[in-house]
Amino acid sequence: MFREFQTPPRADEFSELIAMRLEEVKNSGGTRETVTLDRNGHPMHVEVIDLPLERLLFNPGTHRVRAQRSHDPLRDKVLDGDPWSAESQDYLRYLLQAQPANPTVRDSEFDKLKESLDQFGQNDPGLVTHHGVLVNGNTRAAALREIGKQSMRVGVLPASFTWADINAVELSLQLRKDHRRDYSYINRLLAMEEQAALGRTPELIAKEFRVQTKTYHQERWILSTIRELIERSRGGGAALRLVDFENDQEKLKELERLYKKLSTVEPDEAEVIKELRLTAMLLEFSKTDVRHIDEHFVKTDYLARSLPSSLVDTARDTASTPAAVMVPGLGVAVPATTSRVAAARALSDQVLKAKAVAGATGTEVSEADRLAARALFDDAHKAFDRAIDDAGRDARVRKRKQLAPARLADACADIDQCVVELVQARAARSLDEEAFDDAVLQLRESLNKLAQQAKRIQGDPGDGVSWLVEAVTEGNQ
Repeated sequence: MFREFQTPPRADEFSELIAMRLEEVKNSGGTRETVTLDRNGHPMHVEVIDLPLERLLFNPGTHRVRAQRSHDPLRDKVLDGDPWSAESQDYLRYLLQAQPANPTVRDSEFDKLKESLDQFGQNDPGLVTHHGVLVNGNTRAAALREIGKQSMRVGVLPASFTWADINAVELSLQLRKDHRRDYSYINRLLAMEEQAALGRTPELIAKEFRVQTKTYHQERWILSTIRELIERSRGGGAALRLVDFENDQEKLKELERLYKKLSTVEPDEAEVIKELRLTAMLLEFSKTDVRHIDEHFVKTDYLARSLPSSLVDTARDTASTPAAVMVPGLGVAVPATTSRVAAARALSDQVLKAKAVAGATGTEVSEADRLAARALFDDAHKAFDRAIDDAGRDARVRKRKQLAPARLADACADIDQCVVELVQARAARSLDEEAFDDAVLQLRESLNKLAQQAKRIQGDPGDGVSWLVEAVTEGNQ
């Protein structure tokens, strides 16, 4: 969320240097470079100057790495306490060059940026506060430092800018269509949440982010779900992090659409599907695999066939059905969560906690607990793998059963359209009668083949099959 930061150390000294450089640019008499910003819907032009890279500070409030800060809770705590310390600034530098979805790995896009800056130099200026805190260009500053550059071209914001203004400027620059590198998915969600906390309406936020209002509400539902999962994962000295959900964007969007559609008709079924799909996401199944967890998957209960007894028993013990909930002041009892919803939630809670403990890197989790969590995670993955495989195989069988009727329905639609076009051709006297006759003969041949196969259907033929066989037989006499 949005917060104010204390003034950096030696801020007055650096502000004097910035003021001196700005004065030099104004008095130089040459063409002056400026950066155009959007401030409350009005353009603002700020002067560009050269500043020493070693004196510039990474922005602790940047949306660029907000989700990734949870990668290392201890370093994040230090960053919260003193964002201007060498340790905190080094942590920000580390996150800026790391992969958004896996901060333990260096981002290849960062190396491409570094190579471009080394080869072609800095094309666009960054942006700093009058204290030297980078508002735009944090990643570029990190790359320029690595290639040994001594200075960076930056536009300077007015001294009157507050941290709220700084955040708004960074967001407006990021959301320009020509911006080269988007925020990661979770950081985009956090930026939307921050705008809502500032009192902006959904319609205005959707316009700023160039999405529909319904998409904004979808993104807020997704972030709320992620935060709930993180809270549910706490236990054993570990918890999941925002960054753990960076690669689940499309899966979460598909879940939201399906959940909203089903919850108005079958709320319990919608909750069960939601919990099972979230569990499959945590188990790192692909988007196409997760799609098999639908109404048919729940009704057939594929998972019951493959889930090991250890997980079933634990889920059953955890998922005791709660009593009905009384509405305060009304004395009306509302049905509580059903047992199958509670069981699905208990199963996903086990996987949540297991994933958090298995992925923990600190000393607060013992090696024995980590191995036990990994074993539970692997057992759950195998069970879901078998269930999803069975569901996918059955879905392919169901699809094959429906192919022939679907093909015939398409042919009927084509024939109906043919009737319309035949009438139009006759009225315009443009019908190619020979070609039409040849096409009818081909239709007769196709119906003969269809009738021969239809006669082989086991059991008593229906009215349609009987008509087809009879019509073809009479036509061939």
